[in-house]
Amino acid sequence: MLSDQDRIFTNIYGMKDRSLAGARKRGHWDNTAGLIANGRDWVVEQVKASGLRGRGGAGFPTGLKWSFMPKESDGRPHYLVVNADESEPGTCKDREIMRHDPHTLIEGCLIAGFGMGAHTGYIYIRGEFIREREALQAAIDECYDAGLLGKNAAGSGWDFDLYLHHGAGAYICGEETALLESLEGRKGMPRLKPPFPANTGLYGAPTTVNNVESIAVTPTILRRGPDWFSQFGRPNNAGTKLFAISGHVNNPCVVEESMSITLRELLDTHCGGVRGGWDNLKAVIPGGSSVQLLPKDLCDEAIMDFDWLREQSSGLGTAAVIVMDQSTDIIKAIARLSHFYKHESCGQCTPCREGTGWMMRVMDRLVTGEAEIEEIDMLFDVTKQVEGHTICALGDAAAWPIQGLIRHYREEIEDRIKAKKTGRKGAMAAE
Repeated sequence: MLSDQDRIFTNIYGMKDRSLAGARKRGHWDNTAGLIANGRDWVVEQVKASGLRGRGGAGFPTGLKWSFMPKESDGRPHYLVVNADESEPGTCKDREIMRHDPHTLIEGCLIAGFGMGAHTGYIYIRGEFIREREALQAAIDECYDAGLLGKNAAGSGWDFDLYLHHGAGAYICGEETALLESLEGRKGMPRLKPPFPANTGLYGAPTTVNNVESIAVTPTILRRGPDWFSQFGRPNNAGTKLFAISGHVNNPCVVEESMSITLRELLDTHCGGVRGGWDNLKAVIPGGSSVQLLPKDLCDEAIMDFDWLREQSSGLGTAAVIVMDQSTDIIKAIARLSHFYKHESCGQCTPCREGTGWMMRVMDRLVTGEAEIEEIDMLFDVTKQVEGHTICALGDAAAWPIQGLIRHYREEIEDRIKAKKTGRKGAMAAE
């Protein structure tokens, strides 16, 4: 279990002062100019050495991503864009950072911006986050008043301006290139890559898009050193991580824990265990709604990090843990997600535009048992035709929950179809 002195987010529950004065008391904005004085290359190398992987879902090494930015400017400005669009169902960690610990993010923006040669940063925040936006804007204003942003930010000799831009609540704008389109004032539709944002991003200039948590942890990593950060978690899965746990646990919560903690320890230590006891567990979606679920037998041994979950054909994603006990109609739960992805598809790619609606309609019939047994394999085939054949990952996100359901709960789907045909109650139906 992570000790309190190793926690980066010291006000995640909002029990302490979230103002600049409070943040400084907790160690933020401490000698920021001294960190910047070490130079761009030092900042990027320290983040690389820490083993930090992106906290927004994909898990790409953060320092490596920063290093893709051109070393010298060709006349175009460099931009840092923070993805605060947190629209993945089940995910609610970044909003706690913005609402209660906003100075971790703002200081991280300055340091990350310097590391990639950017004088301007944009935080793109989800449209529904009203209070979070107010808290973040108030914190940004405080930093300008204190000279921590703007000309000669924090006395570092580096000029850095930070702007808060709010979206209109479209899930697709959480995809980095759709976010850039939206930021430029166009419809949020993903761009074809290449060119990648590090070469041609916002306004056609070199841009890096990072998740809120990825940026917010960097000042602490630089202060305490990459070796401190990389001691947590298994190799290639370093650091501490915010987990957002919801569903059928006794105490749903957001908690900062060490990477590679077991699922059972995470739920028992911080959430008071599964409702009705561990044996009442049916399934867990470990990383937000777009990853494949884990049935009870896999949950017994689950390790919460990128590599272990990928080996199970699932993923850590944003570490939004959705817990479902035996009372859950698992088919209906996944059908609900199909509705979400159908609704949020931007419609640009045919496999996603047509496939999400098709999958949703078949899932609706599986819920009532009015489908044919053969349609289960047909549905799986369609998910494979959607997966990997779209510009962005929304097609994959729509396909994977269904693949997980069919892989682990095929018997339950078949039982429901047979029960419907014979007029009996399904043996496996949830109460």
